[in-house]
Amino acid sequence: MSDLKHKAGFVSIIGKPNVGKSTLINQLVGERLSIITSKAQTTRHRIMGILSGANFQVVYSDTPGIIKPLYELQNAMMRFVSTSLEDADIILFVTDLYEKHDEEFIERLKSLDRPVIMVMNKIDLAKGSQVYDKIDYWHQVFTPAKTIEVSALKGENIKNLFDAILKLLPEHEAYFPKDELTDKPEKFFVEEIIREKIFQNYKKEVPYSTQVIVEEFKEDAKIIRMRALIYVERKSQKGIIIGKNGEALKKVGTEARKDMEAFFNKKVHLETYVKVADDWRKKKSLIKGFGY
Repeated sequence: MSDLKHKAGFVSIIGKPNVGKSTLINQLVGERLSIITSKAQTTRHRIMGILSGANFQVVYSDTPGIIKPLYELQNAMMRFVSTSLEDADIILFVTDLYEKHDEEFIERLKSLDRPVIMVMNKIDLAKGSQVYDKIDYWHQVFTPAKTIEVSALKGENIKNLFDAILKLLPEHEAYFPKDELTDKPEKFFVEEIIREKIFQNYKKEVPYSTQVIVEEFKEDAKIIRMRALIYVERKSQKGIIIGKNGEALKKVGTEARKDMEAFFNKKVHLETYVKVADDWRKKKSLIKGFGY
């Protein structure tokens, strides 16, 4: 029997859009939990990734990028960030070589009574003394408990970051069963995989206007059968999503199915449909119905 005390706690990963939060949580948990695309604001929910060992459990929260909300969906997204900050035992503030500080957000970070680890991401893109210059810039603005430079994309320095988290983690019994990887149901990841393919295959505003809902999820020993609805805000967007002779939607479905089969390690049959929900991002009732 080990004489090490058990440590457990909630670690919130926060930062502006596109600094690499989702890539980082996937590195830390070792599973593809958050959708990763090059477009900002792809993470809409708070997604928990749970990493457990014999003497520890780290509950990571990936959150939407911090923005000034323009419509109701973004208000809901920022509420997820606030809840995540309130629950956290440790905060990972992810920034990169290019970001400038936001005074209001920094003041909020300073007011929180818990350790903040500043994670300087994308060091694989640095030239000369750029990393250290940027760290100096941030240290003039606030003083984190620890600063660690990483490349989430390349997996550089992730172990050092994990060791720093473990050191700051409070003593506590596990919050979740040790074999759990996330607090989200399987349907959630199906929806996220389809959304990722939409972000990869369409341009401009169309991906941001979509919401995916899995209406049917039936699993037996050999296959998972599912039906997914893709909601858009306007009729013209429905035409774009479907594409000429349905080719665009077919491509999204094929790519999503391949990823799902890898994710579930099982054959998948996927049907996709497109429906219009006028201006859903601005309507509280629809947003609530979509799980925000």
